[in-house]
Amino acid sequence: MAHPLLIDIGDQTTHETRYYIWSLPCDAKRFAEAARDHWGVENSLHWCLDISFGEDDSRVRSGHAPANLAIMGRFALSLIKQDPQRKIGVKASRKRAGWGNHYLLHLLRLA
Repeated sequence: MAHPLLIDIGDQTTHETRYYIWSLPCDAKRFAEAARDHWGVENSLHWCLDISFGEDDSRVRSGHAPANLAIMGRFALSLIKQDPQRKIGVKASRKRAGWGNHYLLHLLRLA
């Protein structure tokens, strides 16, 4: 499925086409919901992992290390987001857990 876009940047308009693989019967509403759901995952998980954990800057490339670090990052993010007492951002919470065992143990008790 092709989805044409017009993007205005300043005085210029660019034309882009995004292609999607879609096997289900499609109407505009269902397609829009699926696209928003996809980007919702990107914005809530991947963006958070990149900003808070620097996942995109990681230089780990060999063996099972990239997969292991990805699992640990998602686990840590899940623990931080489950904390009902958290009043600071994810990045600050991650640092707080690394700086002292008190908060780290608090997060691990939530698991």
